[in-house]
Amino acid sequence: MLREFRPACVLFLLLTVATGVVYPLVVTGVARVLFPRQAGGSLVEVDGRVVGSELLGQSFAGERYFHGRPSATSPVPNNGLGGAGSNLGPTNPALAEAVAGRVAALRAETGDPTRTVPVDLVTASGSGLDPHISPAAALLEVPRVARARGLDEREVRSLVERHVEHPTLGVLGAPRVNVLRLNLALDRQRR
Repeated sequence: MLREFRPACVLFLLLTVATGVVYPLVVTGVARVLFPRQAGGSLVEVDGRVVGSELLGQSFAGERYFHGRPSATSPVPNNGLGGAGSNLGPTNPALAEAVAGRVAALRAETGDPTRTVPVDLVTASGSGLDPHISPAAALLEVPRVARARGLDEREVRSLVERHVEHPTLGVLGAPRVNVLRLNLALDRQRR
């Protein structure tokens, strides 16, 4: 038995080093050379200060900003260390209650109790950290943001349309708007 145990331990240690140390170091090194910005977290800087990442959702409060998707991370919203879905199924009463409350709040914001609300404004993504919303969700928020900032709705709508990211390679994914990038552009437009 000792004869089989020793090679198994050596193989285990070799595979652990190869797949747990060497492979991650090689992949990280290649990524840092070929894609340095992405490998560093796609951080967004304003005036030399990091304000977020294009890859993680952030909470934006107040009428002056576009709001992102609800976060499923707990107890802190949009916590990159706690990324996970809520695990609440479509028939779960807690999810139904939360969504109904969010829909009512958004309809109150728009002043239209019958308004169709895009699903991405009232449900969290699978990771709970999605930084994007659909163009329809962003356009729903245009009147509120324009009113709060004293801007013309057409101007804000145009800004949203310029920030629509199209599907990768024209077919992968859906059109989307990065909320952080959109809000930063809004701040640059007029303070």
